[in-house]
Amino acid sequence: MELKAAIVQDADTNRVLMLAWMNDEAERLTRDTGEAWFWSRSRERLWRKGETSGNTLAVEELRDDCDGDALLVRVRPNGPACHTNAVSCFAPWLWRTVAERAKERPAGSYVAGLIEEGIAACARKVGEEAVEASVAALAESDERVVEEIADLWFHSYVLLAARGLDPAAVEDELNRRHSERTTR
Repeated sequence: MELKAAIVQDADTNRVLMLAWMNDEAERLTRDTGEAWFWSRSRERLWRKGETSGNTLAVEELRDDCDGDALLVRVRPNGPACHTNAVSCFAPWLWRTVAERAKERPAGSYVAGLIEEGIAACARKVGEEAVEASVAALAESDERVVEEIADLWFHSYVLLAARGLDPAAVEDELNRRHSERTTR
């Protein structure tokens, strides 16, 4: 069976959401139904994206690459594309880790414990880390600034997870602001 790489891209944001595989039947079903179908190499069967999660992909466009061995699948997603519940399977590793711990709540996890304390505790931690980053920037070494910014980014991810938000929403807002500035 010949498989083609299927690069799935959000038709609105152009964000790459996932990479999956299609055989001829998956491609036919995708074209016929307007929903993304793939071949699961691990399960050795066809699957419709969202058949268990409900996070379907409405296909806007299917494009072959120049060699005919890959497809660009432009979609309108109905929920997160990644099985980790991230908008994209290409989310930063730190976000994937935070999101997994927020969802699974493993015993002894700092992320799970902070989230269980509530959104206010997560927000206070972001504020604390922002102050520490500012102080380090004014009076400490570059290494300390990097350490404190790392803490700020980490705790910002925890706050996003506690609120049920994805960092992709922050990226979208930054892109929107950039677009506004460049069109003025």
